[in-house]
Amino acid sequence: MTRIIGGDAGSLAIKVPPQGTRPTSDRVREAIFSALDARDALRSAHVADLYAGSGAQGLEAASRGASSVTLVDSSSRAGAICRANASTVTRAAERSLHVETVVSSVQSWLDRAAGSIRYSLVFLDPPYDLAEHELTRNLDSLVPILADDAIIVVERSSRSPEPSWPDWIAPVRSRRYGETVIWWAEPADDQPEAPSHAV
Repeated sequence: MTRIIGGDAGSLAIKVPPQGTRPTSDRVREAIFSALDARDALRSAHVADLYAGSGAQGLEAASRGASSVTLVDSSSRAGAICRANASTVTRAAERSLHVETVVSSVQSWLDRAAGSIRYSLVFLDPPYDLAEHELTRNLDSLVPILADDAIIVVERSSRSPEPSWPDWIAPVRSRRYGETVIWWAEPADDQPEAPSHAV
């Protein structure tokens, strides 16, 4: 069972797809959100949770103060579970909160999202078997939707190589938790003109 750890919905259980996802452990999620809380990165944040699965990362952010969350997953089953979990969390929230669930491939969503919300926090937790060039393409396509002070959190297997960062995204640090490595990144200081993407 997976639970929201902290915030308005702290301790509430959420559903997890029965297969095809790899939920982030509570230990790793607590470490991520302790670091985000320390940076005051959650209050009023606009969050994108890509390869959302159960939506636990984005909904944890919602519980802890984010103002909007977009959950993106290509699985219709995961989408249905994200919607149910979002309803659980929004009912517990003590403030206005917008959570949107999108059933789409992450790359397709990124290609359509340019020019919409500027996200201040992005989680990417792709399946470990996702080809590295696909992750690189995802990262490259983030640029038009990132706020200037955005934080990007990428979760990968410890057996996977470091992500290939685009020139306009700067890695900040990494931390290993058993078989999981969390990579932190942010927009580079010298930003080129954001590339355009075909719809």
